Amino acid sequence: MSADLSNPAFYTNRELSWLKFNSRVLAQSAKPTNPLLEKLKFIAIYSTNLDEFYMIRVAGLKQLYSARITSSGIDEMSPLDQLKAITAYLHNEKKELEERYKAIVSDLKDEGLIITDYRDLDADLRASADDFFIQNILPVIIPIAVDATHPFPPLNNLSLSLAVTLVDEQADTDAMEENSTKYAMIRIPRLLQRFIPVDEQTYIPIESLVIEHIGDIFPGYKVTSYATFRVTRNADIVIEEEEADDFMEILEQGLRLRKKGAFVRLEIDQNASEEIIEFLRSHIKIYEEDIFTYTIPLNLGALWDIVNNKKFSHLALPTNIPKILAPFDKSESIFKIIDREDVMVLHPYESFEPVVRFIQEAAKDPKVLSIRMTLYRIGKNSPIVQALIDAANNGKQVTAMVELKARFDEENNLIWAKALEEAGAHVIYGIPGFKVHAKITQVIRQSRGKLKIYQHYSTGNYNGTTAKIYTDVGLFTANEAFRADSITFFHILTGFSKNKKLSHLKMSPFQIKETLLTLIKNEMKEGKKGHIIAKMNSLVDKDVIKALYRASQAGVKIELIIRGICCLKPGIKGVSDTIRVTSIVGKYLEHARVFYFKHAKHRVQISSADWMPRNLEKRFELMIPICDKAIEQKLIDYLNLQLADNVLAWELDSNENYKPLLPQNGEDAINSQEVLERYINKIYKKNTKTASADTLSNKDKKRIK
Repeated sequence: MSADLSNPAFYTNRELSWLKFNSRVLAQSAKPTNPLLEKLKFIAIYSTNLDEFYMIRVAGLKQLYSARITSSGIDEMSPLDQLKAITAYLHNEKKELEERYKAIVSDLKDEGLIITDYRDLDADLRASADDFFIQNILPVIIPIAVDATHPFPPLNNLSLSLAVTLVDEQADTDAMEENSTKYAMIRIPRLLQRFIPVDEQTYIPIESLVIEHIGDIFPGYKVTSYATFRVTRNADIVIEEEEADDFMEILEQGLRLRKKGAFVRLEIDQNASEEIIEFLRSHIKIYEEDIFTYTIPLNLGALWDIVNNKKFSHLALPTNIPKILAPFDKSESIFKIIDREDVMVLHPYESFEPVVRFIQEAAKDPKVLSIRMTLYRIGKNSPIVQALIDAANNGKQVTAMVELKARFDEENNLIWAKALEEAGAHVIYGIPGFKVHAKITQVIRQSRGKLKIYQHYSTGNYNGTTAKIYTDVGLFTANEAFRADSITFFHILTGFSKNKKLSHLKMSPFQIKETLLTLIKNEMKEGKKGHIIAKMNSLVDKDVIKALYRASQAGVKIELIIRGICCLKPGIKGVSDTIRVTSIVGKYLEHARVFYFKHAKHRVQISSADWMPRNLEKRFELMIPICDKAIEQKLIDYLNLQLADNVLAWELDSNENYKPLLPQNGEDAINSQEVLERYINKIYKKNTKTASADTLSNKDKKRIK
């Protein structure tokens, strides 16, 4: 009898799966082969990830619990059970975070890079810190009395503050009564550095400096107790789009309200007195299990200032400069290049510069009539948006789909959207009820009396900063088969259309899921000859997971490279015996979505979409078939290299545990990211015209196989 694939025991809870991903990030901070500042960097990434998880995912579960929802997700855990599991997991992991941070700080001290408290400084450094306080901190610090005439202040999301108890220095100690204690707060503005550099190699947490100068902040009073604390609030913005007459105005209101969302977490010094904790809890309504006490500084996401200290760059991994390979390494027009061939770039090993050049050249080319582009996470000081503004100023038709609902990038996107509008571009702010997550650029150009369409598709954002640290695939093409689809896609975004299906490209929310299920089913028909390789960020969709289970039951070999959330359980007898799941966590954030189906017409597809309900049903996404055989093979080699990784990879077992892969029985160590760095650098040095179409060398292939 075949297994019941609706059994919730066959699925992993998405929130707990994400926590295990973040644990894999934290594990990099203890990896012996990582230099010290690389370890510190992973502490910062772990902490920032956790902030966002609480602001969105935990906040959402709390709302579900308040609404008395009894189950959510394919594993059918209730919101309350999930919240209990999350807090238990994180309270336990907190000890590990503290131990690793302290170990790194100790090792850094041996190297001459010191993170310490004000009281541990020598006299000269104290004097330097004191001067810094008077000149740079005291003028902007915000002291707040809290009593009957001074209400407890509003606390911004992720703000760092000090709670203090004070007594009058002139009061008679023997005659003091309990009500002589004063409560106050000190809000530390975000414009101030979290860790203050007192010289080129010594940093102190800002609160350790502030507390030593409490007499300058509250003259005539002395501190009897104090504690640094930090609050996390619900930061999800809910917009009633159908009722919004002015979407930009509604979004701006939402950004203001984000600062006032419900409290979901309180982080505080472990040395905080019960008096201070009760004072805070009387004003901050929060459950006891959502209070996290730490023996290390709060807000470790701010460690980047130390990580980027150039004097200690020898304690970080060498910086790899992305390379421009042929055919983009010459001054030839980018349109002539794309006329000849499709070109794939693999970021961050290959430079993002050709993408910028594509838009800049289009903005200046008198033969270009129109530029259309989707923008999700744009980044600050974007040369791409500036090129679009220049194009609009040059009289070209510019259409920009700026997704204002891109979480935590809303404000930045809002600024660019206004700038584009002022330049005369046609700006679309989104589709009601959906996010536009597809990554596509379309340039319409006159060529020999006809209009020719040049296109760029990507698995990642049009953001030059993240393109240096995210692994993504980009495709430049003038493929005539894609012409009509790219036009239709933008017409759907800008107008009304009942024809919501494309022919060669596939689009969510109407086609990608259906196409994936068909491709999986076709491999299933091949039985043991079937083979699927899929690389993505997250796998959550129950229908897709069921299809993969059925394919596994038919004997199909399924290899999944999933960086983050994976709700599928591999290795379940009779359900997922032939499925292997690995996760790669390393120097670069694995972000590309690449899918291989051995018996499909086009064996490789790239996409902006993960296999999650939100991507397949609630977003506009694109999936692009790779038609060029050389590029197809290059991507297959890329997938095989990642499958062979035994340095950065972790393997998931049927008990939901991830174990790091290590070289076995004298195997060579294969770090897929380092192999690609070396390979691209080698090709760059050779500077051959055919380099960009080459696959991995025969030697590399043999090592992988």
